[in-house]
Amino acid sequence: MITSSAFHGKKYAVLGLARSGAATVEALLASGAQVLAWDRQDNARAPFEGRCELADPIEADLTGFAGVVVSPGVPLNTHPIAGHAARFGVPLISDIELFAQARSGLPPHKVVGITGTNGKSTTTALVHHLLETAGVPSRMGGNIGLPILAQDPLPEGGVYVLELSSYQIDSTFSLASDVAALSNITPDHLDRYEGFEAYAASKARLFSMQRPEQLAVFGCADEPTSAIHAREAARREAGRAVCADRSALAPLQPALPGLAGPHNLENAALAVAMVEELGVARAQWQESLASFHGLPHRMEMVGLHADVLFINDSKATNPDSTAPALAAYPPDPAINNGAPRIHWIVGGLPKEDGLGPCEQHLGNIAAAYAIGEAGPRFAELLAPHVHVERAEMMCEAVTRAFARARPSEVILLSPACASFDQFRDYEARGAYFRQLVAALTGTGEEVTEPLARGETA
Repeated sequence: MITSSAFHGKKYAVLGLARSGAATVEALLASGAQVLAWDRQDNARAPFEGRCELADPIEADLTGFAGVVVSPGVPLNTHPIAGHAARFGVPLISDIELFAQARSGLPPHKVVGITGTNGKSTTTALVHHLLETAGVPSRMGGNIGLPILAQDPLPEGGVYVLELSSYQIDSTFSLASDVAALSNITPDHLDRYEGFEAYAASKARLFSMQRPEQLAVFGCADEPTSAIHAREAARREAGRAVCADRSALAPLQPALPGLAGPHNLENAALAVAMVEELGVARAQWQESLASFHGLPHRMEMVGLHADVLFINDSKATNPDSTAPALAAYPPDPAINNGAPRIHWIVGGLPKEDGLGPCEQHLGNIAAAYAIGEAGPRFAELLAPHVHVERAEMMCEAVTRAFARARPSEVILLSPACASFDQFRDYEARGAYFRQLVAALTGTGEEVTEPLARGETA
């Protein structure tokens, strides 16, 4: 784990003991800090019985504390910890801020910080993949994989690759990323912010923590991202705030099965710009792009049966994140006389009403299969434009889609909705889809009933 003498003898409170919170407590205790920790769940507190003080920080005297480390799941705009800590003059910080404070004691290294509404996980995983295959020691953490404080320090010359949510950035103040990237900004998580402008400003803070000579890379395909790029370009040295160049990678994309679609072209362009800054040559990254298989539940290829391709994009929980998936498979004159070829499984617990940017890609859809709580509404919206079938449950949708699909067509689970009406989370939803495809294609994976929200495996 990553520890630091900077924490020795100081007092910290940790609120929320899921993965990042538990790793934070372990790192602080190993660093010689005094820790007050709390989680509403008894099983989350159990590993720390007798090892630190267990009490709710909103009822504690925080005099002399160096910080309250809050889980990303704690809503700072509504939770009473914000006001309580402010009364004692104690900052609310993240595990990422603790990592930033520990950096001076680590072997010389670089940090990559990546944020954005959509695409940040794929971009983070791709940067890590390109570095590793080029022989550069790296660790991937933040909002993906293991918490960064739980991982072993890198040797000299290593690179920490961090996916950063707006929640983590909100409580981080000193992370000067050597290279930082913003994929895009679209409305999301607005229950945590006063409005869209405040949400965009949260993303922008990642770049305000950088020094003018450090590189910032932007997707630049949307106005809010372009606006942040313009502001950063004005305060930086020439060429240190750039828009990712997708055109240079477009000729390569047909040979990159793990990076289908225009959104993944942008993700790849961001990743390439970052690793080139870190010394990876074109010959190295170009070869490595082809061996990147993507992330689970993000445009994941889960089967090919009777020449029908099955894609698991369960991570797409809103129309903005589904639209690029629909754009990834346009009609092809060489396939079925240029007919639409996507069989779209859509629905779940809606985050918003309407089709949003998905409406721009309805010409790519051969048929839609509406499931879940939002199924009736999606059927109503789509019926004037494409063939729609009300399937309700995913198992029925997959069966109907395969019965209707022709060779070279695509069955795409990209629900544009949250999963909580029928599944514990998007991962459980995607895993169930994968099981259904495996059963349908005869690979033998057992199909189990999906977990409802609140159940545990």
